[in-house]
Amino acid sequence: MDDPSNPLDFSLVLASSVHDMKNSLGMLLNSLEGIITETPPENEEQAKRFAILQYETSRINGELIQLLSIYRMQKNRLPLHVDEHYVIEMFEDQIARNHMLFETRNIAIDLQCGDDMHWYFDNDLVGGVVHNVLINCARYTKTALQVTAEMLDQVLCISIADDGDGYPEAMLGEPVKPSSSDGFSSGSTNLGLFFANEVAKLHCQKGVCGRIELENNGPLGGGVFKLYLP
Repeated sequence: MDDPSNPLDFSLVLASSVHDMKNSLGMLLNSLEGIITETPPENEEQAKRFAILQYETSRINGELIQLLSIYRMQKNRLPLHVDEHYVIEMFEDQIARNHMLFETRNIAIDLQCGDDMHWYFDNDLVGGVVHNVLINCARYTKTALQVTAEMLDQVLCISIADDGDGYPEAMLGEPVKPSSSDGFSSGSTNLGLFFANEVAKLHCQKGVCGRIELENNGPLGGGVFKLYLP
């Protein structure tokens, strides 16, 4: 709770700083993509370096966007714009957004979604979740990702499967909060899962709210992230 006697609202200062850093990283990412396009890697070692730069910049930028969104959620300042959207268009936008990352890492994308599939959701928030999962999968997958959308009992199920080693057992089941005590020692705060779960819960229909699930042994042999939107 903010101290009314303290004129400095540190959370607001931090949110403003995160917003500025996010914008700067966005510009850096665009510049990096331009450099890679204009001067393609000349050998495998250079391609790996480009891939690392691309991944790390995208990851940090994505985490800053998540932090800012979570702050706005907690302050009840995050607008929810639920409208009808074609699912494949959202997928294509996020895949195109990360095209350079997939190309430098030699990752093939198998998109399975009907052209006429449509549903009601916040395109920016759901697109942000898909974007973050794609970036994370780009690090852990080996050669391929499968992005799928299907209807299950009047619920849209978005799945992103990889051919990596799967999710750690500790991550399966109920998503954990980003304040997990092992975050610093493990190198992961589970911020992405927390953000995805919060976005899912914002989408409710007739008393049923969205959710996320993590599974292993998916269609590509690795892990599967699933987002359910009623």
